Amino acid sequence: MPEAAPRALPRHGEPRFSDLLHATASAHPHPRLSIGDMLAAMQDRAGAALLFIFAFPNILPTPPGVATILGLPIIFLSAQMVLGRPPHLPRLIAERSMATAQVRQLVARALPHLHRAEGLLHYRWPLLTAPLAERLLGVICLALAILLSLPVPLGNLLPSLSVCILALAIMERDGLWVLAGLGAAVVSFLWLGLVSWGVIRAAAFVIGNAF
Repeated sequence: MPEAAPRALPRHGEPRFSDLLHATASAHPHPRLSIGDMLAAMQDRAGAALLFIFAFPNILPTPPGVATILGLPIIFLSAQMVLGRPPHLPRLIAERSMATAQVRQLVARALPHLHRAEGLLHYRWPLLTAPLAERLLGVICLALAILLSLPVPLGNLLPSLSVCILALAIMERDGLWVLAGLGAAVVSFLWLGLVSWGVIRAAAFVIGNAF
């Protein structure tokens, strides 16, 4: 009888993502923590875990330009998810690092939100997180990552939140959260459309009155 694919099974008895994240940040012995170190530490959840790690800072107040920088790894990871490949980042990205103390501060800010989210996450509706569905979700995350990289006013929050919800849903195999993430993605694209239409109307008004 063929062995079932581990990633299709619920994660009973395994550490939750918040535990892995806290352990990685607190136990890292070196002054800097690289993206490659995070990739190795997240075990079989590395792809979805890194999607969350790169998307979450954009939910918080960040300096201009940070969204574009963090959006690039999400594009790489999402594209690999679409192709059904294990997560891998170019050396240029994998070797990028942050001060371990700074990572610990970010993790400390993220953990309360993660704990609340994980209290609501359950293994359910597994068809929505099956391998084929996960590849389709990769297409959505890829589109959101491109949207996240665009200089859209207030355009970072909703795409980042959508990616975070989908990443948690994939890690915990929660189909209900997949639907929530897809709903947030729809709102993100609607917001982009409204902002783009507003910019076009404003530009047409300025040009029309200038001549």
